[in-house]
Amino acid sequence: MSFYQNLNYAIVQVAHNFGAVAVVGGSLAALKFRGEVARRELARIVLAGWVTQGVSGAGLGAVSYYFYHQFPDIAGIALVALVIKISCASLGFALMTIYLFQSDNWSITRIDKVWIVASVISLIAMSAAAFLRWFS
Repeated sequence: MSFYQNLNYAIVQVAHNFGAVAVVGGSLAALKFRGEVARRELARIVLAGWVTQGVSGAGLGAVSYYFYHQFPDIAGIALVALVIKISCASLGFALMTIYLFQSDNWSITRIDKVWIVASVISLIAMSAAAFLRWFS
């Protein structure tokens, strides 16, 4: 791998890692912080994290395509892990978007459940990331 190829992968991976921190950290923090204002701000952070995960994930594929003129060749466990990650990102994005637009009228019990689901989704996605990385 060339210096520029490694540099491109590293830059995109940094963004991907910060997205992961926002998604997991924000979701878990919202389980602890019970205030409406704090949770709405955390929802924005988590939403931004999911967007970052999606864009940077696509960016990793784009870097491979640019340098190799093909997307990464993944199959088996790695492909399943990628599908899980994409599904989690889509679900997490939708969940946080709905939360931000509709949670004003929700009960605290429902809001708590949303944050539990958001936390589980984020942990599943990050666990799948390890399988994607090491089985591809």
